[in-house]
Amino acid sequence: MKLRNIICSLMVAGLFVGCASEKSEREEGARLEAEAKVSRADAEKAALAKVPNGTVKEGEIEKEKGKLIWSFDVATPGTKDITEVHVDAMTGEVVGMEKEAPKDEAKEKH
Repeated sequence: MKLRNIICSLMVAGLFVGCASEKSEREEGARLEAEAKVSRADAEKAALAKVPNGTVKEGEIEKEKGKLIWSFDVATPGTKDITEVHVDAMTGEVVGMEKEAPKDEAKEKH
């Protein structure tokens, strides 16, 4: 019985930690977005202009190597690969592109 209570307590604690972590990530994203001079919508247009017929699957704002960027995962019909496109959040310029196979994408998530 005690073991069951301990396990339940640990599970509840894990849920609280997970929720707090997700909240802090959202707050960090909002803070970074407030710093950006380029909106997500405009950055998305710039990214899609570089990937013909692409569809944005995910996007986020982040600091990478000291630079504020919008990062988009763009899917292209006819391939399982994802094109990761980085757009400078201050200028709107595309500053990087990289093709990722599904296995590389899965590694990046972990």
